[in-house]
Amino acid sequence: MAKVVITNRIPREGVEMLEAEHDVTMWDSEDCISREKCLHMITGADAILTLLTEKVDDEFLDAAGDQLKVVANVAVGFNNIDVAACEKHGVVATNTPKVLTETTADTAFGLMLMVTRRFGEGERVIRSKTPWQWGMFYMLGMGLQGKTIGIVGAGQIGIAMARRAKAFGMDVVYTDAREMDPAVAKEPAARRVDMDELLATADVVSLHCPLIPEGQEGSTFHLIDADALEKMKKTAYVVNSARGPIIDEAALVEALENGEIAGAGLDVFENEPAVHEGLLERDDVVLLPHLGSATVETRTAMAELAARNALAVLAGRSPETPVTKI
Repeated sequence: MAKVVITNRIPREGVEMLEAEHDVTMWDSEDCISREKCLHMITGADAILTLLTEKVDDEFLDAAGDQLKVVANVAVGFNNIDVAACEKHGVVATNTPKVLTETTADTAFGLMLMVTRRFGEGERVIRSKTPWQWGMFYMLGMGLQGKTIGIVGAGQIGIAMARRAKAFGMDVVYTDAREMDPAVAKEPAARRVDMDELLATADVVSLHCPLIPEGQEGSTFHLIDADALEKMKKTAYVVNSARGPIIDEAALVEALENGEIAGAGLDVFENEPAVHEGLLERDDVVLLPHLGSATVETRTAMAELAARNALAVLAGRSPETPVTKI
């Protein structure tokens, strides 16, 4: 029986799958585990289930010990995991793609609707009991029909966002090294363009790319910086449901203040959970506390996939969704 450590709370279904075969310890608190307690807790673990709140690096892997076989990340993104360090230590790392695709695309599309139609702003008016009266020109937003969405990253979530946009009558352009799935790219066509053209033509720029750290090839850190924001239409919006550091928040605040773009919808933040003070009081910004995959069904599926990955490696089998090349 192996020792399995879960560094933060996950849905019970995933825990029970692991408990049926192994000895399981889980950090069972609403507060995230501290680094010090985490390093102590994982000592001697054969398998560890992590969340985005845990940084898996050499220190983490050394603390666990040489018997560690697998780190199963309960997330599709794995920017919290040093993949090279895992490979050096002979540890398999996995993630949970596909099961959160539709839910995250729903969140991105909801952000787009909220910011372009000023729904968040309108609700705040009602809740604050601010006097208001219907009028022909009161709180006008931007309709989506006939507008262009620019998808940055044509992976599974980007494709799901493109399908939703097409259903609303939007034109789709995208940028990615890959071709978009032909089933999605067919008429009305999703057209691949370079980043500069996407920024210049899109009415909504929606981010669905992974966070690739600064200094690495193809880095997406601060992909949306002051220069990128300046290239966008003054009437355009940016939506981010991917990873916070893809946007330079200070540059975004300055662009909004200067009227360089019309607004932003954000589910993730550069220094999460902290949010740039300049964003908090703006009516042209919609802010969510990282709710991209936050449905009961999706979070349960994520926990179950992570558990299956861990169980497979412990049993000497290949995991379903590895991110290492071991």
